Amino acid sequence: MSAPRLLVAAALAASLAACSGGGASSDETPSAPAAGAPAEIKERQDNFEAIGDAFKAVRGELEKDAPDFALIAAKANDINTRAQSIGGLFPAGTSTEDGFKTEALPAIWQKPEEFKTAQQKLVDESAKLASLAGGGDKAAVAAQAMAMGGACKGCHDQFRLDDKK
Repeated sequence: MSAPRLLVAAALAASLAACSGGGASSDETPSAPAAGAPAEIKERQDNFEAIGDAFKAVRGELEKDAPDFALIAAKANDINTRAQSIGGLFPAGTSTEDGFKTEALPAIWQKPEEFKTAQQKLVDESAKLASLAGGGDKAAVAAQAMAMGGACKGCHDQFRLDDKK
């Protein structure tokens, strides 16, 4: 693999780790929420897991010599749709402060405008990725995939418990 391709692959891997959470789910522990937990906890867990899976598919395509840009656009559109629903998946009463095991930090509820801004960044970056994929420029699409991964990381840094430190 050439040095530029290796650098792009490494950068995409770092972005993927942010978007996918590096494990089973970006929001919750691998196990299902406890009985009596609000349905939104399971719904948001599934939503973030699907976002991570879609981002992995984008990364996989970008590792190919001839990526399927239609697939990248479809996955970016899926991420965009899912990103638009994030705000509704964190109603009051679903945090660790309410007794639920979740990686969603209380900052989500304490700083709702900042959380909304972070959500919107993912919406915007995934829309840009879907748009760029239509052009078929691998370098531009790879750069935008990294920007989208940065949106994931930015939100995780502020609003998600990193229990792997």
